[in-house]
Amino acid sequence: MYDERELSSDVRERLAITRELANKFSARAAAYDESGAFPHDNIRDLQAAGYVSWTVPRKYGGLEIGLSEMLMHQEQLARGDGSTALAIGWHVGMILNLRSTGAFPDELFAQVCETVVRDGALINSCASEPATGSPSRGGKPETTAVPVDGGYRISGRKTFSTLSPALTWIVVTATVAGEDVVGQFLVRGEDVEIVETWNVLGMRATGSHDIVLRDVFVPSHHVVSIARPGAKTERNNDGGGWLLHIPACYLGVGLAARDFAMHYAATYQPNSLPHPIADVPHVEQKLGEMELKLLAARTLLYDLAARWDRLDPADRPRLRAQFGAAKTLATNAANEVVDLAMRVVGGRSLSKSLPLERYYRDVRAGLHNPPMDDAVYRMLAKEGTAPYRQTNPS
Repeated sequence: MYDERELSSDVRERLAITRELANKFSARAAAYDESGAFPHDNIRDLQAAGYVSWTVPRKYGGLEIGLSEMLMHQEQLARGDGSTALAIGWHVGMILNLRSTGAFPDELFAQVCETVVRDGALINSCASEPATGSPSRGGKPETTAVPVDGGYRISGRKTFSTLSPALTWIVVTATVAGEDVVGQFLVRGEDVEIVETWNVLGMRATGSHDIVLRDVFVPSHHVVSIARPGAKTERNNDGGGWLLHIPACYLGVGLAARDFAMHYAATYQPNSLPHPIADVPHVEQKLGEMELKLLAARTLLYDLAARWDRLDPADRPRLRAQFGAAKTLATNAANEVVDLAMRVVGGRSLSKSLPLERYYRDVRAGLHNPPMDDAVYRMLAKEGTAPYRQTNPS
């Protein structure tokens, strides 16, 4: 966790910007949730504020903020609207990831960054497919890249393509035709077709539609990597720290639910009581449980982020299992906090006129963002038992 009073004046000024943006987003959130429409107004506000370039390296005109600060802003934005925060988190997080790993060729990364700073361009990676599921499970893409003169022609369909209505750049994974290798290719958003399939329970306004590529030409200088299926690429070399934007978002939603429940409990006094319900023992316990869950999850999240910022890049991968632990702890805590908030407010919490039922639906999505709980528990178990396993004498 962090104390805003201990932050530099520059960081506090930027937090004031994201706080103001969150207030704007909060006023629009119910309408976007109801319709499932993509929040173009919110994205334009983020672009106008320059937020989309804050993780861009200084040499390309960005602010080069670190992981810890990025998480503060993502959490703050999610207090206003979880969908918008989760969507833009993939962009700012991916820029941070590319900055820290050098996964893109220098000229290509410079081109992307310059469009982000100049035009507010957005980037995301689209790897999930209907048949293979999450790429974290190791499935081989059915999307194919056929070698041609000067590059490749790519055809296929991707699912869960967050930010798809606003993307300028898309990193697409594809199996190279005739070879047992998988490539990452940088595709222009204008070259793909968006099929509006995103109609879900929570996080309804992330624009995570399907994208279809029909014989899309990608020049050779837009090839990011070619590797064997399942092989680690350079983008994995930061230990996955950038993916902490996911738990930061869900903690932001949990904080919004916490704030609502605290205000409600402190001000609601039924005529059967001589005091607000915040002083009723079982309500007081629920409020305390909410605080404890948020304190534990946020403390781990920001401690790990601060360590990532301080570490030499070569040492960051050793935090991978702990990053997964932070995500699992945070997303489960967020679900529990929203549930407790609804129990404090009671039957009114189910009303569409209050935000709690939206928070309840939104935090459920966190359980399905990577890394999944089972993969995290497996990583932690392997790390825990490693010192006690017998070494193979051979």
